[in-house]
Amino acid sequence: MAAVASPRPITVTINGTVYERDVEARKLLIHFIRDDVDLTGSHIGCDTGNCGACSVILNGTLVKSCMLLAVQADGATIETVEGLADGGELTTLQQSFSDHHALQCGYCTPGMLMSAKALLEENPRPSEEEIRKAIQGNICRCTGYVNIVEAIKSAAK
Repeated sequence: MAAVASPRPITVTINGTVYERDVEARKLLIHFIRDDVDLTGSHIGCDTGNCGACSVILNGTLVKSCMLLAVQADGATIETVEGLADGGELTTLQQSFSDHHALQCGYCTPGMLMSAKALLEENPRPSEEEIRKAIQGNICRCTGYVNIVEAIKSAAK
């Protein structure tokens, strides 16, 4: 019988708060964020990297947190959807999603917002084609994407 690896200590900064935890080597980053740190805004969708519901920004790069182990994030700075609003106030991007009815069931919304944030930080004035490309890793089964694209275009203005 194979020996189970003992938990490993990691330190991450999520939305400006430092967290130190012991984690099992096999724990996915999304499960660490949701279960160990209790930030449940990022959703678990597919666990295969296809849907984008778990998207977060790790050291400035958009990643699907179901595709990374928590130990791989040791020392990293992570932004989740909970970190978008400042002092309870919606960001322009969040307000634009609301104004343009860019969500229905809301399951994909955290990943869409994080993908849009990453795009707008890299390219503050994206074309519609660039917006569509940036969100292509996020599946939405409700909206048809039109209002999501319009919300991102509006936030970019």
